[in-house]
Amino acid sequence: MGKKFSNEQLEILRSIPLTDALDQLGLYWKADRDYKPRGAKEGKRYFVSMDEKVFELQVTGMKWFDMQTKKGGGGAIDLVMYLYDVDFVAAVKKLLHLPKKGL
Repeated sequence: MGKKFSNEQLEILRSIPLTDALDQLGLYWKADRDYKPRGAKEGKRYFVSMDEKVFELQVTGMKWFDMQTKKGGGGAIDLVMYLYDVDFVAAVKKLLHLPKKGL
């Protein structure tokens, strides 16, 4: 069985900033301006709304962690898998078919 996606495609998707991915997915998100991370100084917290659910994501660089479910991952592919409850292939296809504004 051959690869469905090239290494170049996957590297591009893995390098998408998480907030850019949220924008391109058409999801509403808002930064918590009052959030003060305990450990990582550059960490931020975002509230993401999707299908009447609100996710509370702590983001440090390309890593994210849902404060409510205590689940996390790294990069846009993992985030799509988590938010949409889909497998790797479906997440990659979803990201590849997004409008490429700024990505």
